[in-house]
Amino acid sequence: DHVVGDYLNPEQVLAFAKSCDVLTFEHELIPNSIIKVLEENGIAVRPNSSAFIYSQNKAEMRKVLQENNLPSPKWELYTGAKPTEISFPLIAKSISGGYDGRGVWVVGSESELAEILKIQPRLLLEEKLKFTTEIAVMVARSPHGQAATWPPTLTIQRDGICIQTITPAPDLSDTLKVSAQEIALKIADVIGLVGVMAVELFVVDDQLVVNELAARPHNSGHWSIEGSVTSQFEQHLRAILDLPLGDTSMRAEFAVMGNVLGGAKTDMYRPYLHLFARTPYLKVHQYRKEVRAGRKVGHVTAIGNNLTTLESEVSHAVNYMNGVVDE
Repeated sequence: DHVVGDYLNPEQVLAFAKSCDVLTFEHELIPNSIIKVLEENGIAVRPNSSAFIYSQNKAEMRKVLQENNLPSPKWELYTGAKPTEISFPLIAKSISGGYDGRGVWVVGSESELAEILKIQPRLLLEEKLKFTTEIAVMVARSPHGQAATWPPTLTIQRDGICIQTITPAPDLSDTLKVSAQEIALKIADVIGLVGVMAVELFVVDDQLVVNELAARPHNSGHWSIEGSVTSQFEQHLRAILDLPLGDTSMRAEFAVMGNVLGGAKTDMYRPYLHLFARTPYLKVHQYRKEVRAGRKVGHVTAIGNNLTTLESEVSHAVNYMNGVVDE
């Protein structure tokens, strides 16, 4: 069975939730106030409103990280006055609602900041870090506190959108890999996470800094469908149902995932046929979304032991599906 309704309508959401044993989320856009209504009516919501708020509200996220001595950039809330802790250029972020580069601005002056304030009255300001690498760690935690992580993933961005991931992150020292997983586990414990969460981090001068949190299955963990013994999706279900968590070991030395963004091609069926014939070990996922420029409409994954070959084949597949190459 399926139910069609408005996730912004508390009555419709509550009516649906009453037929469920456990309720969970696909994205962060459902108002936290609606989650609290569900909880007040005895619905098991996982992650709960107290944990989910840190994915929905960047200011609350920064506060809890700071209170628990977790690595963060300098930050402050923008009130319209001159920033006191951060110098220009800086990063301005919507406190809620931004994703895939939306709601994030690089700001070079007070006048630029004032213009952004006209369209987004609630801003979080952060120092502009000189990072060398962006990584993500997927972590899962059950109601009883069992937790597990996957290996850190390198995320390659273009215009604020992830275009490719490589797991485990190449050229990341063993020390930083362990540290990244420890940070993810600590955050999961501190906020009382139930389910899976992506912890996005910057590597700055051989140190880690937390960028953002996403308390749900995440694009940076899609590689795990083929690349891990237990995918992030299975693990999320295990966690919210309080089942023993699964093995997060990799099935091969490397897993490379490339995001397919909307481009010139609207027909995604014929590219399937070509790619299946050309590279049989590729796994192609289509989200059946309306194709729009820059929108994530699918992804391609390859696992194996030769990283150079995997990167080449995934990049070719993505470019073919996007219409950048025609063979």
